[in-house]
Amino acid sequence: MNSRADLLGDTVRRLEAAGIENPGREARHLMRAALGLSDLDLIARADAPVAGPDAEKLRSWTDRRAAGEPLARLTGTREFWSLDFALSPETLVPRPETETLIEAALDVFPDRAVPLRLLDLGTGSGAILAALLAEYPNATGVGVDLSEGAARQARENLARLGFAPRAAVLVGRWAGALGARFDLVVSNPPYIAGAEIGGLDIAVRAHDPHLALDGGPEGLDAYRAIADALPGLLVPGGRAILELGIGQEAAVAELLAARGLPADGPARRDLAGIARALVTLAR
Repeated sequence: MNSRADLLGDTVRRLEAAGIENPGREARHLMRAALGLSDLDLIARADAPVAGPDAEKLRSWTDRRAAGEPLARLTGTREFWSLDFALSPETLVPRPETETLIEAALDVFPDRAVPLRLLDLGTGSGAILAALLAEYPNATGVGVDLSEGAARQARENLARLGFAPRAAVLVGRWAGALGARFDLVVSNPPYIAGAEIGGLDIAVRAHDPHLALDGGPEGLDAYRAIADALPGLLVPGGRAILELGIGQEAAVAELLAARGLPADGPARRDLAGIARALVTLAR
């Protein structure tokens, strides 16, 4: 029977051979997730034996990770804004750079007690909507997604996190026939140009839903649809915060300005310094 230390060493070697970046860190993540261990377990009880079925599970997960499958797909969960979200094949894996949208919202609506009406277009796992509901305890929100599977997963996440009484999730194409106006509209839309998807990292192109990635020939199709809808969705003085792909700030700002929605200053930058969250203001 292999010990934890034996399996850790074997996992590191296999990930290193596969070219996985930071194989030691990845191996520890895999062991914690696959075997339900803590960092202390890996250090203080490194010589403890691992049962055969658990060792096989770890080896299987290691093979999948070595082939490019993200850890979040293996575990079926991902943390976002200190909240845990279950994933499905129909949802993107929430990414740290998307937290820039939450930071931007907190900047433009600093009063946490305000009863905001929120709309999340392309809600996916519900991560953005849930993070905002966590920060604004008097807010209510609606999430919309074209995918029934994604909408189902968002509902489950919102319910598990305790936000179901303040949230609804609908299936639809962007904001079609919502019949309501909102103080804040947020979206992380598909923004990858269709021809560029094949060149993305395998963790994205093979494991994230293409419906949530493909932004059309220029990567701007979703922004055009959202820009067309926003004048009928925002209350006067309302804000929209849209996630941007690399180099898209000028083009998206132009689309919004053409609909009477000027950018509220430069886009907020993520931790990598990339212009990531564009805020626009309804007059």
